[in-house]
Amino acid sequence: MTIRTPPSHRRPRSRTTVPTSPTGRHITPLDGLRGLAVLGVLFFHAGHFSGGFLGVDLFFVLSGFLITGLLLREARAGNGRIDLLRFWGRRARRLLPALAVTVAGTLLLLWALGPPTLLRHALDDTPWVLSNLTNWHFIADRVGYWQAGDTRVFGHLWSIAVEEQFYLLWPLVIGLAARGRHADRCVAAAAVGGAALSLIVMIALTDPVDTTRVYEGTDTRAFSLLLGALMATAPASGLLDRIGERAAGWWALALACGIGAYWITADGQNSPSLFQGGLFLHALAAALLIGCLARAPRTPLGKVLGTPALRRLGLISYSLYLWHWPIYLILSEERLGMTGWGRTAVILGVSTAAAAASKTLVEDPIRFRSPWARGLTGAAVLLAAFIALVALWALIPEPPTGAGTVDITRLAPGAPTEPGPSPPSGAL
Repeated sequence: MTIRTPPSHRRPRSRTTVPTSPTGRHITPLDGLRGLAVLGVLFFHAGHFSGGFLGVDLFFVLSGFLITGLLLREARAGNGRIDLLRFWGRRARRLLPALAVTVAGTLLLLWALGPPTLLRHALDDTPWVLSNLTNWHFIADRVGYWQAGDTRVFGHLWSIAVEEQFYLLWPLVIGLAARGRHADRCVAAAAVGGAALSLIVMIALTDPVDTTRVYEGTDTRAFSLLLGALMATAPASGLLDRIGERAAGWWALALACGIGAYWITADGQNSPSLFQGGLFLHALAAALLIGCLARAPRTPLGKVLGTPALRRLGLISYSLYLWHWPIYLILSEERLGMTGWGRTAVILGVSTAAAAASKTLVEDPIRFRSPWARGLTGAAVLLAAFIALVALWALIPEPPTGAGTVDITRLAPGAPTEPGPSPPSGAL
């Protein structure tokens, strides 16, 4: 399956993180779209925006679109050939360094500052985070997404695991489908079939009492990634080309308004229609929005999404997503002595600073300015970092059972109470 593209067909390495269309053209509004997606998630977790969790779906659709466009461009340039090892190496350099720093930093902060309950759960979850199986770990352990999220400092990494599993499997499908004369049609058909099957599985497996299985399952969330992938193929982009730039701009505005209205009304577990087709329709609308923005990036909506503030937020969205939830739980109301929007402002400031530092000091140097991060040397460094992270995990002592809880025998009238730190509150 792994056939290396000849050097003459390889594109020069990009020096910046930019979303591009299936033709390789930079799409500025998609940076801002990522910024809005991460803002939605941040305000959802802070308890200010009940529909902000849908920002994760927007990330899924964007990822499917961008990755599929990248792979199809390589296949066209190499007569159907894709260098899978090179692709996976790029993904590893993009995702794993920031993830490793976040995991190590979070464990150290919890060891020094965090409640024992959070540290205990973090130590239990770390091996699954490192193996990119976080979502299936939470499903198997029945860790309810909507009910028990604020007990798991790595609870938000289920979505990173879904994306990494997609990056592992979808290129194999494209590698097979893109080798014939009708590569784009075959990839589009695979995306449509996979998305339809994923929707059927979600509807069949939905449990109205706890939707964690279908919300975090790779199989039941694949349609978001695959609908984005579909929009990167020639059949889908060709249909949008027929409507013209002006009409695409108006359609983008209408779709954005519809998606915004859905975000305002959605209420997670309390919106059963989400899991009976609502999430699928949202992902389809997001995919069409992305396609329209790719066709008409210079329309008024495109210009709004391309504003510098939203673009900068989009460029650090990955690290911001990684850091915000651990910081939210560690900087609890009790620790900060603040609630509401004041606490949210502090958490946003700290999370943004951590994300900017991660991008400047870790992500960009490894991706763009470190020759040692590629090839066999890069693989050896990655293995060494993994071993060091495992060693850190093994050396941090697990808190004794019961640490951080209240001794109920001390709650009798007149008895002195010495409660341990209360677990932080928050929506996830």
